[in-house]
Amino acid sequence: MNIRVKWVAAAIVVAGIAGVLGYALGHRGSSMSAAQRGDVRSDGAPAEKERAILYWHDPMVPGTRFDKPGKSPFMDMQLVPVYADVVGGGDVRVDANIRQSLGIRLGKVEKKSLSPKLEAVGSVTFDERLVQVVQARVDGNVTRLYVRAPLERVSRGQPLAEILAPQWLEAQQDYLALLDAQSAATQLIRAAARQRLIVIGVPEATIRALETDRKTNPTTTVVAPIDGVITELAVREGAAFTAGAPLLRINGLATVWVDAQIPENKVGLISPGVTVEARASAWPGSTFKGRLVALLPQLDPQTRTLAARIAIDNPQRTLTPGMFVAVTFTGSSTTPQLVIPSEALIVTGERTVVIVARDDGAFDVAQVQVGAEQNELSTILSGLEEGQSIVLSGQFLIDSEASLRSTVARLTGTP
Repeated sequence: MNIRVKWVAAAIVVAGIAGVLGYALGHRGSSMSAAQRGDVRSDGAPAEKERAILYWHDPMVPGTRFDKPGKSPFMDMQLVPVYADVVGGGDVRVDANIRQSLGIRLGKVEKKSLSPKLEAVGSVTFDERLVQVVQARVDGNVTRLYVRAPLERVSRGQPLAEILAPQWLEAQQDYLALLDAQSAATQLIRAAARQRLIVIGVPEATIRALETDRKTNPTTTVVAPIDGVITELAVREGAAFTAGAPLLRINGLATVWVDAQIPENKVGLISPGVTVEARASAWPGSTFKGRLVALLPQLDPQTRTLAARIAIDNPQRTLTPGMFVAVTFTGSSTTPQLVIPSEALIVTGERTVVIVARDDGAFDVAQVQVGAEQNELSTILSGLEEGQSIVLSGQFLIDSEASLRSTVARLTGTP
């Protein structure tokens, strides 16, 4: 019986202590959380309206949420409440006192004229417009060859080969027999004989030598028609050839082509006729002028690039096929357009947005259509107006999530 009395007395004492502690803690908690819940301001004055708090967070570590106020475990500062009316209302507010701490920088939407510039790399090739093919229009054989290997440099008028062609020799003898003709009818025949020499391909220099020396030569010397290099040597000394067969192929170097690879998304920045500057590592400090001749209508499916053909003047023959060069395309200035720093753009995969700073300290999201990019500036086709303030850095800290996708979703009010 005594034991039961003792247990009852102990239970009454414990219940009393618990009640006193509960009352004290409840009274203290209600008095301390009034300002933190938004019922009163920090200076003790009553708030204009009650604001619901979703959670507390540290602005420097926005990804972590807390269900009650207190001191941040990360920084020496109090946790900041996140209100339901701000998040749900489609905007985000950042106190001006902590913008600098968060690294938020603002910029302006401006209207400027841009000069499109595009840099690419390419390789030097022969200008196919400067190709000359040396061939004989009759059967014959090569009695002497003055050039022995491909890629030898030759000059205009330089002897290339001596050719023995019976048909050429016969035509020269016929023309020589008519050189001293005096009658009008014979002169017509002589003119026809000379024209025959031209038709069957006898070099003009050989015809003039025949008219001067009044004698034929069993062999005919073929000379280079242009300055360049031998890109194809189809015959050898002593070899026979048939009518129409190419003997040599000569490519000039007065101009060269550069085939540069242009990314698919940059093709619209250039057009045929724009000026080009080229720089070769073989000639440091030298700049070569040229122009874009054509955009070749074939896209490389592997690299997603389009070949741009550039014609570059090469009077000193310093550029040779196979060299790598860096090229810069420069277009004419465009009409003034809205531009923003490219770092302000947020690409979500489905659209491109910019965070706009309002005068009242809040931030909105603006979906934009982006045009060309130049010198770290992007043209804006729609979505912004001149003079608007935009966020350049710290966009991901504006929202309580560390994800840009979440930032855009929260700013637009997406559930």
